[in-house]
Amino acid sequence: MALKELRIGTRASQLALWQANWVKSELEKRYPDMTVTLKKIKTIGDKILDVPLAQVGGKGLFVKEIEEAMLRGEIDIAVHSMKDVPTEFPEGLGLYCITEREDPRDAVISRNVKFADLPQGARIGTSALRRQAQLLKVRPDLEMVIIRGNVQTRMDKLETEGLDAVILAAAGLNRLGFADQITELLPTDLSLPAIGQGALGIECNLSNEDVKDAISFFNHPDTSRAVRAERALLWRCEGGCQVPIAAFGEVTGDELKLTGFIASVDGKVSVKGVVTGPADDCEKLGVKLAEQLLSEGGHAILAEVYQREVSREKEIPV
Repeated sequence: MALKELRIGTRASQLALWQANWVKSELEKRYPDMTVTLKKIKTIGDKILDVPLAQVGGKGLFVKEIEEAMLRGEIDIAVHSMKDVPTEFPEGLGLYCITEREDPRDAVISRNVKFADLPQGARIGTSALRRQAQLLKVRPDLEMVIIRGNVQTRMDKLETEGLDAVILAAAGLNRLGFADQITELLPTDLSLPAIGQGALGIECNLSNEDVKDAISFFNHPDTSRAVRAERALLWRCEGGCQVPIAAFGEVTGDELKLTGFIASVDGKVSVKGVVTGPADDCEKLGVKLAEQLLSEGGHAILAEVYQREVSREKEIPV
């Protein structure tokens, strides 16, 4: 293999660095003679920590500056949490690998109280409108508190903000060694995951064949098909990363089952559906389910969400 050096662009958060270092380690194991380095890059999403993500703008908050570094030739690949990756890329760049998925479920961290047993009016910390909408749908009595920061910071808010529980992605907790802090894993029929949750994406310049050859072993076919179906649904709904849209693909053999969900922020209005079909038709299935959800009320729901988002963006200095 001709490539002797590979530069990885990453955010500097604890979880992002774990993910980038895992990719670095796997590359070094596979190519002992390769020099692999990390370049930490601060993104808009990392700079604005006192405003809910949905109010900052939902697309590219955690990838834009990294992609700009790639276009300038400063890095060769970028490692992203798939749920942060927009459905469109700058010209020449693209997602080349999707890694095998970690646990895709949402996790409850509380004082050993399960979700169903939380008291009336319990205060729940979350960073995602998707979680907020789904949990309010089944427990409208809950008070949702939008929390920001890295995994440890959000866990700490259980105490610092007097919350009854915080909801985080199980994948991040597992990767950082916090699995023993999880009180409960929420079933996907209660809290459908974010698009791509649990998987990592590796982005590169699609014209660089040497880089593509070097990283191709990271791609996990079943995870890739599932996540591509989820992202096709998101693309058709024109959704950013911070809107109440959820989807979860499951591949069994050659078959793909895709479940999708669109809701108002308060969870009072929602639409949910399922499609199944050949896994190789993943993108088509994603678009098919999106069309179904949009026609059954999703259009009206998202129109209201986006209008609210646009109004708030005008108030937020970036």
